[in-house]
Amino acid sequence: MADGLNRVMLLGNLGADPELRMTSGGQAVLKLRLATSETYLDRNKVRQERTEWHSVVVWGKRGEALAKILAKGSRIFVEGGIRTSSYDDKEGHKRYKTEVVANNIILSGGGRGGPGGGGGGPRPSGGPGPGDDGDQPAGAPSGGYGDADYGGGGDDEIPF
Repeated sequence: MADGLNRVMLLGNLGADPELRMTSGGQAVLKLRLATSETYLDRNKVRQERTEWHSVVVWGKRGEALAKILAKGSRIFVEGGIRTSSYDDKEGHKRYKTEVVANNIILSGGGRGGPGGGGGGPRPSGGPGPGDDGDQPAGAPSGGYGDADYGGGGDDEIPF
């Protein structure tokens, strides 16, 4: 097999406020610290919780836009790929860092704006979808799904 698959999907909460920086070439880079937690039963049938921390990077205008609406505690779904890079520290030792480079981020609730949606409405990161190059002009349809796509969204229309 000549090609591989490098795909990551994470659902978690931001452990710190996002950090927006600009590269020397003027490109925006948003850095996020994402915590994902899972529970399991140990040998003694006692419930344990394990939390993993992930470094997530969002490039360009998408990162700039997300920096305005994300905050510590925001619950997000991240889709992207893993990238490992190396650098030399101050003592000359080679160091490695592994990050998730996000190509799609969906807000799933919480954060600065209080309880959030969870799938309805436009996709905040505007991740490319079918037939979508991801760079849409302002005011263009976002490709998300609103209440109208599901018959109006009124509670009295639910059949149970």
